[in-house]
Amino acid sequence: MKKSVLLVLLLPVIFALTYVSCGSTPVEEPEEPPRVEAQIPAVIPPPQTGTGTSYELPGSLITRVEDARKRAMDFESPSYFPSDWEAVESQYTAVSNTRITSENELQQATSQINSILDTYDGLFKKTIPLYAQAREDEIMSVRDELIGTGLTRYYPEYLKYADDIALSALDQYEAEDYYTSRDTAKDALSEYEAYLLAARVYLRRQEIIDRGFDVYDLENFNKADEVALTAIDNYEAGDREAAVESAEESMLRYNLVLTNGWGTYADNRRAFASFEREMALANRVNIAVRDSFREADAVYNRAEESFRAKTYDEAAILFIESEALFILARQETEMRRQRAIEIIRIAEERIEESNEAAIEAERIIEGGSR
Repeated sequence: MKKSVLLVLLLPVIFALTYVSCGSTPVEEPEEPPRVEAQIPAVIPPPQTGTGTSYELPGSLITRVEDARKRAMDFESPSYFPSDWEAVESQYTAVSNTRITSENELQQATSQINSILDTYDGLFKKTIPLYAQAREDEIMSVRDELIGTGLTRYYPEYLKYADDIALSALDQYEAEDYYTSRDTAKDALSEYEAYLLAARVYLRRQEIIDRGFDVYDLENFNKADEVALTAIDNYEAGDREAAVESAEESMLRYNLVLTNGWGTYADNRRAFASFEREMALANRVNIAVRDSFREADAVYNRAEESFRAKTYDEAAILFIESEALFILARQETEMRRQRAIEIIRIAEERIEESNEAAIEAERIIEGGSR
């Protein structure tokens, strides 16, 4: 009863868990990003002591540079254009350390700051389409993998929900609302990833059942089912975080069951293949059909290597193949022996016929000489 309920409810409920990542509204981009003092060098030098006049750059200009720099950093301009970023950072540092003592120096510093502002803005404009394409590629990769599971045809509403979020991110990007678009794209990716996890949990459990591996580690299999049902209980109780954790734990336990199942299955196939190999040697197959035996033995040795490496799924397949090859080689040996026996029989018959013919000829000869 528990298993049938799980099969019906596990996937859609785990899918529903993903609404936790969509419940919050994306934060709108502030009209004036906050200043990041710890990351941005001070452009305005401290008041000078002693004689002479000290000049300061306009505060509004400094804020614009800081905002442009932060925006470029937020969308990973340093990663896309590292040499250009290093150059403008050096310029920014140089201006920051310049002491302005005259109107002429103030004009020069202002001109430099404006040029630096243009550079930061330019880097951002070159970066934003690359950043957007990277996010799109990331989303589409997960989406394609999700569709590849084949389960979206049964639960199209979940795919549509994630698609709608992704399309909203695209609309926001085209409206140049880049910060909101970034956050919405992150929400869309989270949806696709959550649906993919749910699909994997379902498919992994189904694979275990289809292969009959649940009997090899029934304790862990039942525990995995129990944890999956706990995920449902947690969700219904409103504890979404615990529900997601339970779903992930059930996946880990199903993986363990599958690994243990492959190990036991590979060990069984190893015993069968080893038996057929011993039978082949006992029947001198390695001498009668040397090439066929060598082919089977090569596959068997590869299976042993995979088994020692704990690549049990590969080992099991190779053991099955080697077992079949040993059987074929033994059958080939038997067929050759049967043919040889038949040839010997025919030869003996011919020899006997020849002997009878010789005796008859001798009798005739002897009879004619009398």
